[in-house]
Amino acid sequence: MNPRLVVLSACQSGIGRVEGGDEVQGLNRAFIYAGAGGVVASLWSVSDRSTFELMDYFYGGLGAKSPAEALREAQIKLMKEYPSPYYWAPFYLTGGISE
Repeated sequence: MNPRLVVLSACQSGIGRVEGGDEVQGLNRAFIYAGAGGVVASLWSVSDRSTFELMDYFYGGLGAKSPAEALREAQIKLMKEYPSPYYWAPFYLTGGISE
């Protein structure tokens, strides 16, 4: 496995357990260890509608931008429509994706 980017758009897909010291065990870590360049995941239960819109903006920006920049811009666009962080802030990017 060596994908450039893995996107886990389901609820709480970025939640893990703290194990052995301060390491968090979860899907993000598993994909990074398996060779993924980066993982986008969520920290809490998400709204179907706002997640659909966020992912639409995010994927639309990926062609010309890095994943971090595309996610940031998607969140800023969504923030205008849904001001509460509940809608635009659950997703984050893990990993250092080299262009």
